[in-house]
Amino acid sequence: MTTTLWFGGGSARSALGDWTRSAVRAAGQAVVMVAGAAAGVAVPVVAGLFTALALVQLFDHGPSALYVAVPSAVVTGVATLYWFMRRGAVWTRQRVERRAGERWVVVYSPREALEQDARGFWWTGHSYHRGHSVARGVQFVQWAVRDPQIRREALWLVANPAGLLVLVVPFLGLLAGGVGSVWAAGRQLHDRVGYLGEMGLGAIVGLFGVVLMAAGLWGLPLGMRRHEVWACQVLGGGPQPSRAQLTERVAQLTETRADAADAQAAELRRIERDLHDGAQARLVSIGLTLGAVEHLMATDQAAARELLAEARAASAKALQELRDLVRGIHPPVLAERGLPDAVRELALTAVVPTEVAVALPGRPEAALETAVYFSVSELLANVAKHARARQTWVDVLYRAGRLRVVVTDDGSGGARTEAGGGLQGIEKRLGTFDGTISLDSPVGGPTTITMELPCALSSPRTSTSSAKG
Repeated sequence: MTTTLWFGGGSARSALGDWTRSAVRAAGQAVVMVAGAAAGVAVPVVAGLFTALALVQLFDHGPSALYVAVPSAVVTGVATLYWFMRRGAVWTRQRVERRAGERWVVVYSPREALEQDARGFWWTGHSYHRGHSVARGVQFVQWAVRDPQIRREALWLVANPAGLLVLVVPFLGLLAGGVGSVWAAGRQLHDRVGYLGEMGLGAIVGLFGVVLMAAGLWGLPLGMRRHEVWACQVLGGGPQPSRAQLTERVAQLTETRADAADAQAAELRRIERDLHDGAQARLVSIGLTLGAVEHLMATDQAAARELLAEARAASAKALQELRDLVRGIHPPVLAERGLPDAVRELALTAVVPTEVAVALPGRPEAALETAVYFSVSELLANVAKHARARQTWVDVLYRAGRLRVVVTDDGSGGARTEAGGGLQGIEKRLGTFDGTISLDSPVGGPTTITMELPCALSSPRTSTSSAKG
């Protein structure tokens, strides 16, 4: 019995000791973080003011002092602020890495190399400059202003003190108040140790201080963890993928590349077959017909005219087949007017009335446009064949670097992805561009198919909605 109580008490004391050490470490880190955040704001201001005062003294308070002191102070302050901004972000990530036990991956935009033209000017990617040092400095400023990760770190310079003020400083205040109360109570008890009747107030203050200390030590680790979550949300980035995740990703990309190669080979075989069985056969027939016309011109002109009419009709059919074949490879409306108008054309020719809503501020690359176009075309054809729907909606949206296409119908639902089916073919087509497709089709409807692809847009353009009644 005694042994059980001994080990139980030892475990409790060990847990209490671990909790106390963790809370004290959190308190120490919190003090350092608050001091660092305050320094990140105060030191650049002090550095700028010191630079300005030093230059004013150097120029003996002359009228030209301000013209030199003010720009120099601004440059010094901004440079110091930039250094604190970068170091603060790095230190915060390192602290999160130590807590999470995994490396945090952050990606910065690459800086392009300076190019010198024939006149000797240096091109930064946005402007020309005569001096190499000036061009390098301008390029650095342009890169820092445009880089999304640098903007996140600049935001963290403001968000960090705000987060500390809300999540950490209150608990530090409780801890400091508790320590101060205990210290004051100890002094009072020491001074009045000979007067037991006058020790009540000191004991109450001391007990209140212990409660404040406990509340501060309890809340600091929680506030620190919430602050780390806040840091991850503001600074961005994420954990470095594990070897297993990278291996799985390589296997997925290898499979996608193989599917793309197979699809391309199948498409080439289809084009070859269509040319051989369609336009090529008609052209051969036209050639034979024209040969017969050549022999009949001298003997039977009426029969020759009939054969010429047949040849003309065959040439028109061959031309139409070639146009259909080209449209199947890359529709002209897609090349000329882009994805929004191409999808609207699909809606106008669809069997089921279809409404189209497009919010696409630019054009994706041509290959991706083609993949999305034929995917939407196949989905609309499936709606006409299987859904028994009265209305279809197509929404094309672009948000945060991803193209999202949603096709919804009010049909009977119950659609499923089958091996070798149309949805699997669409999945393979989109997989070439690292895209995905998801199906939501409960029995009774409605059916919603969502396609998402990462892409970059070019040539800004605003699209509106279109509908087919």
